[in-house]
Amino acid sequence: MARDLTSLFDPGSVAVVGASDDPAKYGHAVAAQALRAPGRRPVHLVNRRGGTVLGRPAARSLGEIGGPVDLVVISVPGTGFEAAVDDALACGAKAIVAITAGFAEAGPAGLARQRAVAERVRAAGAVLVGPNCLGIADNTTELYLASDRFAPGRVALLSQSGNLALELQLRGAPHGLGFSRFVSLGNQADVTLVDLVEDCARHEPTSVIAVYAEDFGDGRAFARAAAEAGKPVVLLTAGRGTASARSAQSHTGALTTSADVVAAACRDAGVELVRTPREMTVVLAALAGGRRTTGRRTAVLTDGGGHGAVASDAAEDAGLDVPELGAPAQDRLRSVLWEQSAVGNPVDLAGMGEQRPLSYADTVRELLAADEVDAVLMTGYFGGYAASEGGLGGGPAGGSVLAEGEQRAAKEIAGHLATTPKPLVVQSMYPDSPSCRALAEAGVPVFDATEDAARALAALTGRSAGAPAAVAARPPATTPLGDPSYHGVRALLAAAGVPFPPAREISDETELLAAAAAFEGPYVLKALHVLHKSDAGGVALRLADRDALLAAYRQMHARLGAPAYSVEAMADLSDGLELIVGVQRDPRFGPVAMVGLGGVLTETLRDVAFALAPVAAGSAEKLLRGLRTAALLDGVRGRPAVDVTAAAAVIARITELAASHPEIAELEVNPLLVRPDGCVALDARAVLG
Repeated sequence: MARDLTSLFDPGSVAVVGASDDPAKYGHAVAAQALRAPGRRPVHLVNRRGGTVLGRPAARSLGEIGGPVDLVVISVPGTGFEAAVDDALACGAKAIVAITAGFAEAGPAGLARQRAVAERVRAAGAVLVGPNCLGIADNTTELYLASDRFAPGRVALLSQSGNLALELQLRGAPHGLGFSRFVSLGNQADVTLVDLVEDCARHEPTSVIAVYAEDFGDGRAFARAAAEAGKPVVLLTAGRGTASARSAQSHTGALTTSADVVAAACRDAGVELVRTPREMTVVLAALAGGRRTTGRRTAVLTDGGGHGAVASDAAEDAGLDVPELGAPAQDRLRSVLWEQSAVGNPVDLAGMGEQRPLSYADTVRELLAADEVDAVLMTGYFGGYAASEGGLGGGPAGGSVLAEGEQRAAKEIAGHLATTPKPLVVQSMYPDSPSCRALAEAGVPVFDATEDAARALAALTGRSAGAPAAVAARPPATTPLGDPSYHGVRALLAAAGVPFPPAREISDETELLAAAAAFEGPYVLKALHVLHKSDAGGVALRLADRDALLAAYRQMHARLGAPAYSVEAMADLSDGLELIVGVQRDPRFGPVAMVGLGGVLTETLRDVAFALAPVAAGSAEKLLRGLRTAALLDGVRGRPAVDVTAAAAVIARITELAASHPEIAELEVNPLLVRPDGCVALDARAVLG
């Protein structure tokens, strides 16, 4: 159930324990901020020496205040922290913000202290942010309990880094970005990132949720909270390296990194994943306008061929489509442009803007009205005429008439936007010009870099506001796997509906001949309990009859001496495509599925895709269609198309099974042979956690 954080963000009264006149102490900065709105609620300063702090009387303890306090900020040395928490609870505090550090981040002993404090707070019916945090702020309730000011706005910022939060504020200022709330996450001993995302989702003044997090806690719960927020969530995270894959015992583990897992969770949840504070600022500036569209068909409007070509490349790099416009749309554009203008896409005014600045507005109007256009990216010189008139430099001399026309064009563009939900993003050589400022004030994101404009537009396309995201729920745990051997795993998967060729486990020649009599050849012989059997020479294919099978067994056993072998019917590989399906259990996000091109070249080709498991059949087909080699699914060079629907159904069964077995750390089917008439699993492996 969602937690009630009212006392955290809108308390009736506040006390700062550790308030100080010493500017070097954090209690000084928090106390000074808290006093910015003394008329909103009582603010009590507590210092064990009493006297005055910041010119106000200071109580020597919370008990000396003589009444209840809703929210207590604790900024004292670690040795006095537990006593301060107990005092806060004793005076009826329902929320505590713990600045004090030296807990889980300091090692096992600190973690034990942190857990004990969190248990006491929860037992009292209170909530705790931190410890080891930098405070909170809520501009909508005039609650200022962080060391710095945050300009008011509609972005809720939840961050594990104080300095990154300050950088985001500085970067956002030129775009008019402000913040409804700021919360320093700290160690998340009690109030978690998930709690805060859920609360910000209910917070009406917040329109976008921005997150910087290194520790998600329950990553699956974070993804689900983001998916259900009903407003955009933008994530910047760190630690996306490959170290987690070093100890993997399967292809799935070796190919899966923490970056893959986070990216899969974000895609499933509809979260905008960014890599840098600059990119986060770009995306936030775009989303703050509220315009989103389900399509990615983008019209590029330029007043110079170079800008149009570069912007088109940047748009496609960002995942947008820049299709050629159809004949009707081109005809409508020709009716408002001159003969030398290009109307295919990119649409190039070819100098007409200098003759008639309103041609920018006319072209935007026609592009926004076109059914085949979902969004518009305008790039180039627009803004330069007004910039020259305003003394910003760069425009033609004596361009007052052009400047006036350009500013009229900006107003008309804003008017056209008001009649459509389609987004427009602008890149300008003069983003600070009066014309561009007029667009920005109308809600149009304006950037000086082409790649920023393209990334911003990508954030506004592909998913409409409030569109449902699909974060898979983990199925209930089932009876643990008792036999993790090859045939044990094979049997488990077969019982779940995964098809396999006939097979028998053997340990000597007598059992081998009995297996050969049980089903017809050709045969496959596999050495069991050998890691990466193909690399070790532990797989023999296309053994035509029992004599060939017996000869292969004798040769393989002489080399490997494996304790057991598997005799299997050889599948028909003609017209088939080998896939890999794997599930690895991530400590934060739970089971994560991987699908891709399989067989012995899996790790070399690395053409794989990821999703939180279990994966529904429809989602599995989308993953397959998104592979670089997806064209192979539909047949190439005379080969027939394979049964993608059957493959997707089997992927769904495999991932559902793996997700219901928490004791399995890695489960892999490789290869899963997909043919025109269905699919069959040819090998399987499980690693217990």
